[in-house]
Amino acid sequence: MSTITSPNARPLRSNILSGIRSIYWILGSIIIVIAMTSFITKMSLVEIMTLVNQHFGITFVCLFMLLVSIALYAMQQLYRSVDNSTYWSEVGLQTANGISTLALTFTLFGISMGIGSLSDQPLSQGNVENVISELTAQFSIAFMTTVVGLPTAALLRAIISVRMAKYAINQESTHVR
Repeated sequence: MSTITSPNARPLRSNILSGIRSIYWILGSIIIVIAMTSFITKMSLVEIMTLVNQHFGITFVCLFMLLVSIALYAMQQLYRSVDNSTYWSEVGLQTANGISTLALTFTLFGISMGIGSLSDQPLSQGNVENVISELTAQFSIAFMTTVVGLPTAALLRAIISVRMAKYAINQESTHVR
């Protein structure tokens, strides 16, 4: 029994394996971060997840992880192959920009939710503490998304830009010879 292989089968298999490797790296990194957080704070996994959900929300976490995953995959492709380096650097940079946009969008969303909660309730001496408590909870989501999102985006942009600069220097040195 013979197998017929197309010329595109090898790149497809390579891309699938590369994607799986990226997923392993991401999941491994998440596990390490959670384990370090648990060790440092003496919190259980359930407490950490509750805190993450409370400060970021499930929507932000899912979108953030999706964008980080795409950026990490693009970075892996940059280090793996120079054939499509311009394409993968652009994918990575645009994904990092998406992370910045996501962080700032959720910041504005959290602030608007906090301000919106003020307009729903009449202020009186009896409920000021409750209103302020709700307001600070909304602002917590707003500012934590910025605190995490903007540095992550900057780090991803820096790594991709440095890799592309190294690639450009290597290209120049091979053309000079």
